[in-house]
Amino acid sequence: MKKRKFGLALSFVLAAGTLLGACGTSEDKEGASSGEGKKEDQFTVAMVTDVGGVDDKSFNQSAWEGLKAFGKENDLEKGKDGFDYLQSQSDADYATNLNKLARQDFDLVYGIGFLMEGAITEIAQQQKDSHFAIVDAVVDQPNVASIMFKEQEASFLAGVTAGLATKTNKIGFIGGMEIPVIERFHSGFIAGVKAVNPDAEIVADYAGAFDKAELGQTIASKMYTQDVDVIFHAAGGTGNGLFKEARDLKEKDPSRELWAIGVDSDQSAEGKVGDHNIILTSALKRVDNAVVDLSTKAKEGNFPGGEQILYGLKEDGVGLAELNAELSNKDEVMKKVDEWKEKITSGEVTVPETIKDAEAFSAN
Repeated sequence: MKKRKFGLALSFVLAAGTLLGACGTSEDKEGASSGEGKKEDQFTVAMVTDVGGVDDKSFNQSAWEGLKAFGKENDLEKGKDGFDYLQSQSDADYATNLNKLARQDFDLVYGIGFLMEGAITEIAQQQKDSHFAIVDAVVDQPNVASIMFKEQEASFLAGVTAGLATKTNKIGFIGGMEIPVIERFHSGFIAGVKAVNPDAEIVADYAGAFDKAELGQTIASKMYTQDVDVIFHAAGGTGNGLFKEARDLKEKDPSRELWAIGVDSDQSAEGKVGDHNIILTSALKRVDNAVVDLSTKAKEGNFPGGEQILYGLKEDGVGLAELNAELSNKDEVMKKVDEWKEKITSGEVTVPETIKDAEAFSAN
């Protein structure tokens, strides 16, 4: 009899515990919906940077600016319940970071840069219920949207500017790695220079990396020594070395006319030297606009999984930053830039995507 009473008492204790547990779960759910966790109807988005980092003053930073703008438009806060990012220290971090964000239930996860193509492919296959987007690569998976740009159109306008700004008729190009996206930058730049100054010589060199500012400075130093007076870079953080070299030379001789052209975002802040600025302009790759656009589509239930979205001048996906006010023929250059922009957006001119086609390009 005593054993039976003990059994009944134990049953009552377990039942009470179950009820209390259920109450606790209910309160937790209410807390989540009131801001302690992700609201069920609240869209969340995050990104993984490549090795350049979120403050690279270029590609990754532009993407992060886009996420912040989207967050502001939709009253989201930074964090796992709104918008966020994870920074990659090496390529070994890509898959881990993408997987971590997917497991945190972000509605959309961006992989910034072609270097993440393999990691996005791998994690998208594992996390089939998650939505991903990759910039500068195409991943053929139903839960991945691929964002691509017509970089050659922006760099063409940068080439027009360089071709009309040079006094020595020697112009430089510094690339990060020899990959398709950088070839598009290089090709458009060559064509743009040729369109307005076919006699100009273009010197090119590739650093083999996007995060080696010291190497960028070495290459820039060599070019400036060879009488190059305008250098355009498409090299991510490596391009910061170009800016340093140009600033140093301008500081030593303020009367010397030399220019650097930025990439991805307006990099004019990197060119200040006393009362001067050595940044002529920047070839804009509006990753920020693309991120806002795609995030909005996904939020509205129109995520373009399995599709490739292409952004060019016409879509405000690329462009040219404001020209430096110190440029002596600024008005003339701006007029030409506008003329060529109109020709490109109207379809009258197709900008080459390869070096081979760029070398054969003719403005006539």
